[in-house]
Amino acid sequence: MQVALDWKRGMSFSGKVTNGLTIDLAAEPEIGGTGDGFTPMQLFALGLGGCTGIDVISILHKKRQEVTAFEVRVNTQRAEEHPRVWTQVLLEYIVSGKNIDASAVERAIQLSHDKYCPAQNMLKKTVRIESRYEIKETA
Repeated sequence: MQVALDWKRGMSFSGKVTNGLTIDLAAEPEIGGTGDGFTPMQLFALGLGGCTGIDVISILHKKRQEVTAFEVRVNTQRAEEHPRVWTQVLLEYIVSGKNIDASAVERAIQLSHDKYCPAQNMLKKTVRIESRYEIKETA
């Protein structure tokens, strides 16, 4: 994988990946940024959520679960001192659908955590990652 960042101005950058997609990045306003882009740590959290979310929804589809909506929430806590690393991560999975099997959801989350999600598997070596889920029955 290769990505590139072009400095725009101040503490703002434009990030680009090889297929041409771009995203704006910026420092947090409290340290002089303008708030005109995602912070690097926000992107990190989005990447983690996307990585595990893709795993879980893929596994649930393979298990023939009737998922009608799916959300992953990533909640992080950071150290007060620099480098302000994450000290705790909570992944919340909200699965909506008809007759969703709780054991299928648990297994999908476990497989993502233990085997498939590279972002989660890198991070769990340095920070405690907890997971919980909620199933919402739909008509």
